[in-house]
Amino acid sequence: MLFKNIGLINENFEYKENMYVGTEGDIITYIGSTAPDDESRFGEAYNGKNRVLMPGFYNAHTHSTMTLMRGYGENLPLDRWLNELVFPFEDQLYNKGVYWGTLLEMAEAVRFGIVSNSDMYFYTDAMVRAISTSGTKSNLSRSISHFGGPIEESLGYQEMIQAIKMYDGWDNGRIVIEACPHSEYTTTEPMVRAIAEVAKHYDLRVHVHVAETEKETRECIERHGKTPVQYFADCGLFDQPANAAHCVWVNDDDIAILKEKGVSVSSNPISNLKLVSGICPVNELYKAGINVAIGTDSVTSNNSLNFFEEMKMFALLGKFKANDPSAMTPQQVLYSATRGGALAQGREDCGLVREGYKADLIVVDLNVPNMQPVHSVVNNLVYAADGKDVILTMVDGNVLYRDGEYLTIDVEQAIAETENAKNKMLAGVEAQKNS
Repeated sequence: MLFKNIGLINENFEYKENMYVGTEGDIITYIGSTAPDDESRFGEAYNGKNRVLMPGFYNAHTHSTMTLMRGYGENLPLDRWLNELVFPFEDQLYNKGVYWGTLLEMAEAVRFGIVSNSDMYFYTDAMVRAISTSGTKSNLSRSISHFGGPIEESLGYQEMIQAIKMYDGWDNGRIVIEACPHSEYTTTEPMVRAIAEVAKHYDLRVHVHVAETEKETRECIERHGKTPVQYFADCGLFDQPANAAHCVWVNDDDIAILKEKGVSVSSNPISNLKLVSGICPVNELYKAGINVAIGTDSVTSNNSLNFFEEMKMFALLGKFKANDPSAMTPQQVLYSATRGGALAQGREDCGLVREGYKADLIVVDLNVPNMQPVHSVVNNLVYAADGKDVILTMVDGNVLYRDGEYLTIDVEQAIAETENAKNKMLAGVEAQKNS
């Protein structure tokens, strides 16, 4: 495709008018202020008038199958939300339900310009099928909880090893498998150390919940004499490239460890607000030189994947936490939503509009009331845009969503099948209560 006369958010996150961007296969091969010599080699010419082209979003922390629980658990703190509602519901999961719930999330993701997810959950086979069908990318991990017993006999551990051998690098690298202890409070220390060894052995990235709540952090110190960051570092978990989700309750020593170990932090502002977990000190992380990405968390605790909404909240909370209205520049925020997320996933050739990089691109409509008038396109993207202003989503050069049409997903079927799965699982929850 050749995008013609289109506004562009370039690799420095500056806005340029009337640009030309060409993609061939899965790569961006031309960027210029004038048309390329041989336009025909790019195939379709796309009229970019009143539109802006930018990198797609990399959702650095989510649990896609939890679309099945959107709106299910409200008005509870994290520990009660998990134990009273989420865990009993998840006991009813099954392959077909996971497939359709994940595919519905992929439809919502491409609608809002998300090209790749860092996803931790279960039923990896079904999730891989759904993600592959959608054409999106995913850093996928089989989340492991462990409360005792032989490690090798743990179902989660066994399924993690199977997923690594079967799916790491699947679908031309669109699927990457990561190692994932769910959290400190749901996983024994021997299991965390075992997962760290697996990550080293297979040279995997790591994804883990870290210091999400004050209670979690306090109880970790009571159990181990260390904060969650210090604990995971001492267990060797951060010896591999890692994505630490949340990091709300981190101190200066924790931040120094995250920097030393090269850990990326994925901040999940809306989920943290909804569950009253706290506010991630993003500006301090920026100042320390830590790579900061943005995640939506699950739609059970969000309740949507509207990434423009997430960016705005990320920016506002960062300013509030820093008590500084000049903190969190729009360029920083856009970087975290795109390039920062790609780096958190280890996708070095993604997240920028740059020649030679993957063609993971979105087009945003500027010709809508909420994007006018224009003093600064960059400012409007962070503070005025909405997910529904996305009119095209491209992953590896393939258009997945365009002008209201989903090109890889039967959305009506995904909605109907997800509703059926939800009802079946709710019936199972009630039966379990009454047994």
